[in-house]
Amino acid sequence: MAHQIGTPPAEPVALTRRLFPQIVRVFGDLRLHTDGDVLALAFGRGGMLWSVEEPGLLRRWDPATGQHLGWSFLTDLATLWRFSADARLLASASDDVSLWDVAAGQLLTVLPQPSWVSALAFGRGGQLVATGHDDGVTRLWEPAGRQLMRELRGDGSPVSALAFSADGTCLAAAGEDRVIRLWNADSGSLRGTLTGHTDRIQELAWHPDGRRLVSAGWDTTARVWDTARCEPIILLNAHADQVTAMALSADGRLLACADSANVLSVWDTDGARMLHRCRDHRGQINALAFSADGGALASGGADRVLRLWDPGRGHLVAGSGEALPEGMSLAISPDGTRLAGTCGGIGLRVWETAAGHVVHQSGDAGHFHVLAASPDGRWFASGGADNHVRLWDAVSGRLRATLEGQAGRAAALAFAPDSATLASASASDGLVWLWDVASGEPCLVIPDAADNCVVRALAFHPRGRWLAVGGIDWLATGGSDGAVCLWDVVGRELAATLDGGTTCLAFHPSGLWLAAASLAETIHVWDVNKQEHAGRLTGHRDAVTALAYSPNGRWLASGGDDRTVRLWNALTGEPAAVLELPTQIKALCFSPDGRFLFTGNANTTSYQLEVRRLLKCKPAGEGDDLALPRVPLQPGGRRGLI
Repeated sequence: MAHQIGTPPAEPVALTRRLFPQIVRVFGDLRLHTDGDVLALAFGRGGMLWSVEEPGLLRRWDPATGQHLGWSFLTDLATLWRFSADARLLASASDDVSLWDVAAGQLLTVLPQPSWVSALAFGRGGQLVATGHDDGVTRLWEPAGRQLMRELRGDGSPVSALAFSADGTCLAAAGEDRVIRLWNADSGSLRGTLTGHTDRIQELAWHPDGRRLVSAGWDTTARVWDTARCEPIILLNAHADQVTAMALSADGRLLACADSANVLSVWDTDGARMLHRCRDHRGQINALAFSADGGALASGGADRVLRLWDPGRGHLVAGSGEALPEGMSLAISPDGTRLAGTCGGIGLRVWETAAGHVVHQSGDAGHFHVLAASPDGRWFASGGADNHVRLWDAVSGRLRATLEGQAGRAAALAFAPDSATLASASASDGLVWLWDVASGEPCLVIPDAADNCVVRALAFHPRGRWLAVGGIDWLATGGSDGAVCLWDVVGRELAATLDGGTTCLAFHPSGLWLAAASLAETIHVWDVNKQEHAGRLTGHRDAVTALAYSPNGRWLASGGDDRTVRLWNALTGEPAAVLELPTQIKALCFSPDGRFLFTGNANTTSYQLEVRRLLKCKPAGEGDDLALPRVPLQPGGRRGLI
């Protein structure tokens, strides 16, 4: 039976809290969820499961609990990844090849390459590495001495897949000419060719008997070959257009194939019959791996959730849902008792913050991307992929209204301070809609709300008259990459335009400052009265994706794709704390009393962090470039926005 998403079991949560004592509580399902697309999988010693995801993150999992046990960032330059058969070694490739110690997450050696690497394979327990190239040459390397042993030349077509036989004596190499060549790894001589595929050959795997080879391609087929006679003996052609991933069990009895319809098929290779078709994935399946005993099958891909299957019965054992690129969006009730979030595309989920229990859950309204809580505590608003904005009763969790008219999915939501108005931004046409919450009708539509940019962020000024709209110009080739526009929603006119693209916005509780995350790993702070740039905060090493001021205005919190949460002194701009977490941060909100900071994570969980403990994580050598005064600013300015 598939594992049901719910309150995580005590053991995984306790482990997470032991590793990160700043975490008071974990909301959501942290098991088997990744931040990026899964690119490679392997079972290793002790039955542990290893995964590689974009952009080069290696993770270790306990298959019994689904718990994430550790991670290492390797490199974001590689486009190709391959585990050794025992998962002790990992190879990554682009225009060179790097070999990694999997358990330690450390680089062992680099093999410089003469051309782009298009395929990889380990042989003889990692003593050999084969590289296929876009120049049509297959090269054999001895990694211990970083020596090129020999070059195997086909007809010049780029190499698409490689596989060593179990004893390492034969290397199968598939080319873009749809021919599989069998090479003697010791002499470099060609033993034979296998022909029959009519499209690209994506994967190769040797049967443990050393006589049979399995290939999978983009022609809907997987094929089993007799390599002694160079003839096909089994044709498995019940897949969708392309077979995207393949794995063979250690005993050679079971073959798993994933196709372009996101269906996982399990075959009996001896009987040449399909055993099961598994349809739970919601995105392309990029990687498959059998456990050593063949009792478990792992799959992963673009939906960013690892799934564990019982291949004998075709049952999903663990892993479900979908980790959306936006990760977890958050909204907290004004009394701090309830936290709303999006969890892997299942809909709206509301937790009681004191105990961590789920009190409401609705999964019948499609995927949600963005959330907002009304200041009066009555409403949660959600926006999803169906272009609708929904209003939910914050106490009962029931759907109260569906706001229709906006084109394109909602990119951002924000309630006015009086809770009477809700602003929603369209991700496709640059419009911002203002809705009357009581009637559910639009009361104002702002065209070109972010100076001809794609709208990504909204924030109401604490006094409610002005709405900040942040946008990005994705087509900019020079100069500004976007803008933040301040709109007078009472006077229905543009009040100011601040230069620079942004992904998220936050007003200081006093209304004096506006923080905006740029596209260059930087946070810009604007003096709202003077409409002038007050300075910038630097320290993040990847995109800043979330901002929040503490209710007392003392701290500015930021989170990003560099997996860090940072606290800044909101008055001086000095860094106060930095905490590295095992997941990218996509949303932030403070509890009303400022004691806690909640993170919305890319792995569809939320962490409740205690600010007091977080402040003990002092930043090391990370500064700022902010010219804010060391005493609070006084109201004033030429346009009278305050």
